[in-house]
Amino acid sequence: MLSNLFSLSMPNVWTLLLKLSLNSEDIRCKCICPPYREVEGQIYKQNVSLKDCNCLHVVDPMPVDGRDVEAYCLRCECKYEERSSGTIKFTIIMYLSILGLLLLYMVYLTLLEPILKRRLFGHSQLIQNYDDVGDQQPFANAHNVLSRSHSRPNMLNKVEHAQQRWRRQVQEQRKSVFDRHVVLS
Repeated sequence: MLSNLFSLSMPNVWTLLLKLSLNSEDIRCKCICPPYREVEGQIYKQNVSLKDCNCLHVVDPMPVDGRDVEAYCLRCECKYEERSSGTIKFTIIMYLSILGLLLLYMVYLTLLEPILKRRLFGHSQLIQNYDDVGDQQPFANAHNVLSRSHSRPNMLNKVEHAQQRWRRQVQEQRKSVFDRHVVLS
C-alpha cells in the first residue's frame, strides 16, 4: 500500500488527498418538500453527488406513488451543500487557542503581577488603599526604583514609567473631584 502511494504521480496524489479530505458528511443534497395532499412536508438529506441532487435520488422512500411522483418532486426544492470540515476544525482550534492565551494572560495579571510588583516596590506600598492614601502617592518613587533596576529591559522601564505617570494623574484627578470639588474641563 505504501509503495503504491509513492508510485502515484503528483496529480493523482492531489486527487487522493482531495477525496480523503471530503468526508461523506462534507457534501450532501438537501431537499425541502412542502405538504402535498395528505402527505406532510418533510426535509430529506442524503450524501449524493451534484449531478444526483434531485428529488428522485434524495427522497427515499417516496411518500407518493404513481403519477403523483412527478407533481410531488416539482414542489420539492433541492440544494447541493458542500462544506470544509478541515477549515471549520482549524477555525475552532484557532479560536480556542486565542481564548486560552487570553485566559493565561488574565491569570498572569491577577495572580503573578501583584507578586512581582510586591517584590519590586515593597510590600507596604501595595497594601495601601486609594481611599486611605490622602495626599501621599504610593507609586511616587516607582521611577527611582525602576531606574535602579539594571536587570530589566529599557522598554519595560518606559512602560512602567508611563503607568506610574498615569496613576499619578488619576490620583490628582481624584483629589480635585472629591477633595476640592473641582470638575476638570
